[in-house]
Amino acid sequence: IEAEQAKKYSRGVDSMFKLTARNQISLSSIADNKSNILISLNGIIISFGLAAVASKFKEEPAIIIPTVIFIFFSLSTIILAILSTRPNISTGDFSRDDIKKGKVNMLFFGNFYKMKLEEYEMAIKEMINNDQYLYSTMAKDQYALGKVLAKKYNLLRWAYNVFMVGIVVSVIAFLLAFL
Repeated sequence: IEAEQAKKYSRGVDSMFKLTARNQISLSSIADNKSNILISLNGIIISFGLAAVASKFKEEPAIIIPTVIFIFFSLSTIILAILSTRPNISTGDFSRDDIKKGKVNMLFFGNFYKMKLEEYEMAIKEMINNDQYLYSTMAKDQYALGKVLAKKYNLLRWAYNVFMVGIVVSVIAFLLAFL
């Protein structure tokens, strides 16, 4: 009966990790798509906006300042959106002792991309043969994914806020320029 309960628990834990990983990957993809939309939209806005307005600078010099404000906010939005999609990769430097002590997350490519295949296989075998190391690594991987997601969504929120404020400030600036 105890062995049967352990299997059920193990399946439940495995399902939890799979579901969490799937959800986090999905959320990361959603954030990246939203960032790409902001980057594309603001790039188009800057291109068409400048093309439409730049030729009128001599006739209407009052629109120069609102245009600069508009471009500033659009560029700021693009920068924040790019930062939200920019990957961070760890150094991949650690020792065999770190692996044996279970200190290295071998599930993240940034930790093993510098390893030789033989070292990687040894590290994976070490992890597979030790349930505590395996589940601890899976938990660390989930935690790290969550931290990355939090950073992405925080930068994405800032990008949307800057975009929204930029639209409002730009419209007000253009209205004031024509009064």
